Amino acid sequence: MSNPSDTFREEASDILESLEQHLLELEADPTGRELVDTVFRALHTIKGSGEMFGYSVLAGFVHKFENAFDMVRSGKSVVTEQLIDISLRSRDHIAALLDAGLDEAATSALAASETHIKLMGEIEQLTSEDGAPAPAAAAEEKKEEPTGPGEYLIKFKPDGGALRNGMRPDLLIDELRELGECEAHVIYDDVPPIEDMDPSESYLAWEIQLTTSETEEKINDLFLFFDDGDISVERQDAPEEHAPAEEAPGGTPAKPAAAKPAQKEEGGDSSGSSASAESVRVQAHRLDELMDQLGELVIAQARLNRIAERLTDSVLTGAAEEIERLVTGMRDATLSIRMLPISGVFSKFRRVVRDLSTELNKNVKMIAVGGDTELDKNIIDRLSEPLVHIIRNSIDHGIENADERGESGKSPAATVTLMARQTGGEVHISVNDDGKGLNTEAIRKRAIERGLIEEGVEHSEESIHQLIFAPGFSTAEKLSSISGRGVGMDAVRNFVEDLRGAVDVSSKTGEGTTITLRLPLTLAIIDGLLVRVGDGDFVIPLASVEECVELSEQEAQQEERRSLITIRDELIPVLRLGRLFQFTTDESASRAVIVNADGRRVGLIVDDVIGQHQTVIKSLSAYHRAVEGLAGCTILGDGSVALIIDPAALVKSRESRRREAA
Repeated sequence: MSNPSDTFREEASDILESLEQHLLELEADPTGRELVDTVFRALHTIKGSGEMFGYSVLAGFVHKFENAFDMVRSGKSVVTEQLIDISLRSRDHIAALLDAGLDEAATSALAASETHIKLMGEIEQLTSEDGAPAPAAAAEEKKEEPTGPGEYLIKFKPDGGALRNGMRPDLLIDELRELGECEAHVIYDDVPPIEDMDPSESYLAWEIQLTTSETEEKINDLFLFFDDGDISVERQDAPEEHAPAEEAPGGTPAKPAAAKPAQKEEGGDSSGSSASAESVRVQAHRLDELMDQLGELVIAQARLNRIAERLTDSVLTGAAEEIERLVTGMRDATLSIRMLPISGVFSKFRRVVRDLSTELNKNVKMIAVGGDTELDKNIIDRLSEPLVHIIRNSIDHGIENADERGESGKSPAATVTLMARQTGGEVHISVNDDGKGLNTEAIRKRAIERGLIEEGVEHSEESIHQLIFAPGFSTAEKLSSISGRGVGMDAVRNFVEDLRGAVDVSSKTGEGTTITLRLPLTLAIIDGLLVRVGDGDFVIPLASVEECVELSEQEAQQEERRSLITIRDELIPVLRLGRLFQFTTDESASRAVIVNADGRRVGLIVDDVIGQHQTVIKSLSAYHRAVEGLAGCTILGDGSVALIIDPAALVKSRESRRREAA
């Protein structure tokens, strides 16, 4: 079994990540009662688990933090900008305490740090009667709860699998006993005969009579995470009109307090629920090992197919086809495990945008579009750094201050939009701002000073804009803590090139800039179309292929004299792979593979189309990575190597060469 402390740290990290998003959502909607409850549950979980695993300093800090939201829940305080600001900084400090683990020296140093002491003081001020913001008048109109001891009937029955999920009825009853006089009765009605009994199942229910001076809400808090079963809490000594339904913001009656423990946050509870029992946490390196083994299996299966074809044995051929079907299913299942929605990455940047806009005194909001787009986990893990550089540049250099935006007739509130969409075998991730756009002349001037381009030589606006990715390139007049050193955009380009992707820049003066990262869906296995050019084999990603066309002898001769072919009355530009890669080709057996390259139909002329091929992507050597238009290589069933074509990069490189030649 894994170390329980490590498990706690992993789960607490997940909770802290979602906590940050809930705090930002609460800043936008300060009256959101469900968001307040969600934040409180997250803090309560971290505190309780932290105490259990020996994180006493962390638990003590979170307890103070939790009190501030308990006051909001009870109507004694309201959500303010100050509360959100302190909460976000407290969340960061909890993460630091979590990283310190059980190292007493590191934990003690953090507990004695200026940050810890300052936050504790600010939280104390918030939770004091003088420092807590007064609740809204509407909240003060709530009827007072009866004072003095009260009698409650509590009924709860865990689900059958609750015990396997860690449910402890004994501990729950012990906590109820701490609230007052408690008498518990076990209900045996659903217990089966012993021969039919499953020792891991829960068959019991409980009825508990509780006499306490605590409020009904306090009792319900003990059942806050009781999602595995049924629960009811009824006051026995009060008239029915005593507990009216609370009114939610907007005048809609909210659910009564007794029903709160049964509520579950839509989209998953950050504090963990029964749904978590349906998932398994797996270390990333094990997924990588599984992917490597699957890649070798795909290559071995391709070799088996070749052998079956050569021996023409029907039994062997049938077995090879069955294995191919199973390997394909295993490949799809394994790849789906590695595919994650990009929303997890996008959500992190709401905090980045908030902090940068505050630091630069600019009013900037972030919009995320296409968060359900999925990418390979390895790409997701590496995506944050380049996006941070792009966003920082957009807010610092691209977006004007409020006065400049007013003079330009723009809204004082600027917008940064993160967008993701899948296009064929690629995912396009764009960062758009509605700022002033790139200063093309300033970039050109600085590039001439740096010797990147020659003075007097004409360059397209697109090629000028691409210079912002040159190492150390910056048009900033002075350095800042955010940007100006010319490092960030160079890191973006290196990231994209490492992943066999591309980066595009589109900018209009006075309207803004869009930077788009074009990345492969996965770095492991793709479906490809195997083609032959001369003596070489190539693979074209099947997601880019639209159709294959057989060229007649006349069309082939015409194609020799021009770079266009006609398909169903449509002129399509073509590239001869044999000429590009200097192969001796069979001119009489020309075929065109029509691909989609960045939204344009382009024909790739090949000698022969062999068929569909499961392609395990292997990296090119350091000597071949600079060859334009190649995305990698793969090993075929006979042990030979086939190069993988990147249609979009191939077309783009040819266009760049033609512009330079012109």
